Amino acid sequence: MSENRYRFFQHTNLSAGELFFFVTVDETEKQLGFKDLAAVSMLLLGQNDVPVAGKLGGATAGTSVISIAARKLFPLQLRHRLPTIVGIGPRGLRIAFTRSLGGFVGRAIPVIGVVMMSYDAFFIMRNTVATYNRLVKPEDKVL
Repeated sequence: MSENRYRFFQHTNLSAGELFFFVTVDETEKQLGFKDLAAVSMLLLGQNDVPVAGKLGGATAGTSVISIAARKLFPLQLRHRLPTIVGIGPRGLRIAFTRSLGGFVGRAIPVIGVVMMSYDAFFIMRNTVATYNRLVKPEDKVL
């Protein structure tokens, strides 16, 4: 890194790394809003932390609050089995099939939360790099 110094709003005498940090904080603040609260809620409600008895061997232990609620709200059994993501491990995604509409919805909600948070993370970093590169001298730019 160079010895160049920068200013960002009220912050003065910043190194390039410090400037990048403050730009990241600013872009994060701009991006996050109510939809992110919903995404985090989806992730938390989708955690398998409710103990459940009677699961077969090899099944993921526990169930989620959202899965319990969705199964009660949508008690419909479908004719065809639908694929759902039940975990991510060293071998990749774990897929399970279900005929329960409530089970499908309960397993899909945390996945939607992950997609929403990934979207935000992508745009935060893209905007951070673009803003940072506009503010710094050529030798301090990042890709």
